[in-house]
Amino acid sequence: MIELVSASRCVECGICVKVCPTNVFDEGPDRIPVIARQDDCQTCYVCEVYCPADALYVSPYGDVPGGADEEKLAESGVLGSWRALIGWGPGRTKLAKIDTTPFIDRVLPGQPPLAPGEAAFILASDPE
Repeated sequence: MIELVSASRCVECGICVKVCPTNVFDEGPDRIPVIARQDDCQTCYVCEVYCPADALYVSPYGDVPGGADEEKLAESGVLGSWRALIGWGPGRTKLAKIDTTPFIDRVLPGQPPLAPGEAAFILASDPE
């Protein structure tokens, strides 16, 4: 559940307001988003992923608001960390690039493993 919008980090772009699938945010009078309908949050992390300033914190413990402490979240490196974890943003390694699981094993579980050459070919492929 969305827990925090950091006013000190927010760049007032309004992206989180636009991308939230359940319309949790309202634009505040100072253009900093306000969590207006927290109970509607689905803990999908879309707002946190799209925030270019890493100014949002979505708690993975989604059902009950926990009273997030911005200072503690920032000190621990958790504030805005979802973007870094999945590789969104300039200079970050995309999660797909570090995933070493051969794709076919995820699509067809229980099938015989790939031949080493085939696995190497799949892992070396860059879809970009």
